[in-house]
Amino acid sequence: MGWNRRAGLQRLAVGCLAGLMACMMAACSAGSGMEENLMKNDSDEKRIVNLFGPMEKSQPNKTNIARTAFDQTIGKAEEELGLTVEYRTYTAENYQERTYDEVTLDRVRNNMDDLYLLNPDTVMALGAEGKLLDLSGLESAKNLRDVVKIANTVNGKLVGIPQEVAAYGLFINKDMFDKYHLSLPETPEDLLECCRVFQENGIETPIGANRWWLETFVFAQAYADLYNGDNTEAEIEALNKGESKYSDYMRPGFEYLQKLMDLGYIDAEKAITYEAIEGEGPDFMAQKTPIVMAYWGAANAETAYGEPDFNMQVIGFPSSHGPMPVVSVTGYGISAGAEHVEDAKDVLDYIVSEESLQLYADTNKVISPSKNVKVDCIPALKPLNDRIEENIYVLGSNAGMKVEQWGNTCLIVRELMQGATVDECMEMFDKLQEESLQEAE
Repeated sequence: MGWNRRAGLQRLAVGCLAGLMACMMAACSAGSGMEENLMKNDSDEKRIVNLFGPMEKSQPNKTNIARTAFDQTIGKAEEELGLTVEYRTYTAENYQERTYDEVTLDRVRNNMDDLYLLNPDTVMALGAEGKLLDLSGLESAKNLRDVVKIANTVNGKLVGIPQEVAAYGLFINKDMFDKYHLSLPETPEDLLECCRVFQENGIETPIGANRWWLETFVFAQAYADLYNGDNTEAEIEALNKGESKYSDYMRPGFEYLQKLMDLGYIDAEKAITYEAIEGEGPDFMAQKTPIVMAYWGAANAETAYGEPDFNMQVIGFPSSHGPMPVVSVTGYGISAGAEHVEDAKDVLDYIVSEESLQLYADTNKVISPSKNVKVDCIPALKPLNDRIEENIYVLGSNAGMKVEQWGNTCLIVRELMQGATVDECMEMFDKLQEESLQEAE
């Protein structure tokens, strides 16, 4: 199929940034000037922490909720700690030809900054190289959810802590389900039956999807048993050693996705061209499509689809363990060679403290990485939130796995959508695993 891992990851560009980073990047203006947006250092004597992230500091009059929540916590940290956080940003420095991940890898490896917003694949790479500080000793690390610790632990070290947990699931038009006397699907078979009924009643494509998030459905099928069984650590270790194969886990998810496309329940030709939210959103809001795959933030009227005029519910993906949220975590890490390492630790400890996380959750209505911080989510999100509170989930990104999951699976799903067979897709996973084992030698 001519698939190349390195080239593929470049094609993903910034759009591969999951959860928080994707949401934040969408809100930024590429034309923002460094002179206008970056915080200034008035004196060389000031305590400085250099933060590298996707975008500039927002202006006071900006209304974007995600940015406001982040900047509020940074501002409080500055005030409390008596220092300045200088934003060094991807957008301001205008990296035209390089992805955010590529730039971040270079900057961390060269100790150019102190604090970084890191995508899961960079957490894995940099953690394995020993380039990130172990954060397990921070006070804020004590009450983290297990899912956050698992996703950000590399070689036994906690190297990333997020401000939010991104959760993916199925957005359901409950009114359309009620019209045809359908229960909400819990198993893969349930979903097939619902789609059959919708299609028989004139709804040509029951499931709306886009090219960025379709892999989340695969993850729910592939790893439901792994993350919700008693041998998670042992199974991941076996994968890392090559004693078991990623392709064996992934095959059921890819086969199921192929079935959904073959039956016309997902339009692969449209999905491969659709941008997240923009593509599948209009038909969903117009009640032409009863189901879409999306993430938690899309339920906020201010950020994504808009306010529906129908009863919307958000559930996990049908799986062998019932409705299954897929979780991705984009966290903050500190360079092991940071110039201002102690101040950077203090800043991070403050912005992910329970007080700051509660402010962040109250402002942005997101799932908190702390098990002690509760979000007052909109009613539509409660079914998804309840499953996460029960510790029922699948990780779409896991720094403890030697093969990066989110970006690679996204690319291989695209190959399936463009005509590759399931067997060919599994060969791609086998190749990735072989490469990871060779690198470990």
